Amino acid sequence: MSTARATLRTSGVAVRALLLFTLVLGLGYPLLVAAAGLVLPAQAAGSLVRDADGEVIGSALIGQSFTDADGAALPQYFQSRPSAAGDGYDAAASSGSNLGPNNADLVAAIEERRAAIAAREGVAVTEVPADAVTSSGSGLDPHISPAYAELQVARVAAERGLDITAVRALVAAHTTGRDLGFLGEPRVNVVELNSALDAGN
Repeated sequence: MSTARATLRTSGVAVRALLLFTLVLGLGYPLLVAAAGLVLPAQAAGSLVRDADGEVIGSALIGQSFTDADGAALPQYFQSRPSAAGDGYDAAASSGSNLGPNNADLVAAIEERRAAIAAREGVAVTEVPADAVTSSGSGLDPHISPAYAELQVARVAAERGLDITAVRALVAAHTTGRDLGFLGEPRVNVVELNSALDAGN
């Protein structure tokens, strides 16, 4: 008789737990996520970036390559950092290169990128920041360092016939500081910055 009561009690606890978690996780959590989407509609929709005509040109969360069909950098745009995700910024193939700092292929690629960037920007190879020649862990990072953005200001201003001060101000407007004031590093969103340049903002 006591065994039957214990089994009945255990079954009752299991049923109550099932009902509770069904309500919390099956109903409460989805409603909470849906409410968050109503409060933050841009984020819920993918943080889409649109051009002056309202056409979607990308996401503020995923980087892009600003290159021609042959992979050469378009000089009128700020350039993103390299990407190891698929053919570059492929969200379906997010990953880093997984190559270590002593890997000969990685070292060669970094040196090649450093020389190309230095030539493009007209600076010494020692002035090229690390993020300009290395990909992020996800391969999708849309940000570059303020140092890399500053390196490109003169070129972009000249190519677009803009005042260099105005371009610097645009970079500053698209620079985000450290999260909570102390986490991470300041960063510039290249996708939003180039979109603003095209829009004439």
